[in-house]
Amino acid sequence: MSSQVRGGTRWKRFALVMVPSVVATAAVGVGLAQGALAASFSVSGQSFKVSTDELDGRNFVQYGSVAVGKDLEGKDAAHAVAVSGFSSAKITNMCQSVVTPKVPGIGNVSLQLRAGTNPDKPVLATNLYLDVAQLDADAAFENIDIGVATGSLQQPGKKGSIGVQPGTQAKSEGFAQRADRAVLTKVKQTAWATTAGTFKLSDLKLRLHTGVEECF
Repeated sequence: MSSQVRGGTRWKRFALVMVPSVVATAAVGVGLAQGALAASFSVSGQSFKVSTDELDGRNFVQYGSVAVGKDLEGKDAAHAVAVSGFSSAKITNMCQSVVTPKVPGIGNVSLQLRAGTNPDKPVLATNLYLDVAQLDADAAFENIDIGVATGSLQQPGKKGSIGVQPGTQAKSEGFAQRADRAVLTKVKQTAWATTAGTFKLSDLKLRLHTGVEECF
């Protein structure tokens, strides 16, 4: 079974429902209302943008959560996120950018990273989890299950099956979804965190720019 969806995430009462987006989900945000708490570290006060030509991931899981940390003024901050996980992923032509505003004596400073620009040498990741606030892409899923209980995401005995990100607290009865494979193309996303067991970046190029130089 496969499905295709195009569009961006739009929030409407996140604690109750998430409008269908590239992850083809409705009501994944219920996880937030039911006590989901992301991640294994405090997120920075800056979101970042990532674009790719294609992300081909295996053993996809997704659920709603919260990324917590501090803003740039040092105040407590919390961000609604859709956590998407893959046991392994191949990423072609990846760009990541983050803008630090108002650096004294310089102004805005942009950090931009590019990797996997050669389709024959994509970025490779294992146990990849993305805390996403907004995402636009085309997507196709194989053997997708929508409405799985968060505590039942991982399928014992199935090779490569993964569940909730280690270090994340999520109510086991919360809404989630999974698929054997997810292929996302023409990806543009804004995220608060990315974690991976391994992350191999071929042809890595990192540059600093004055002003605003983002991936999209």
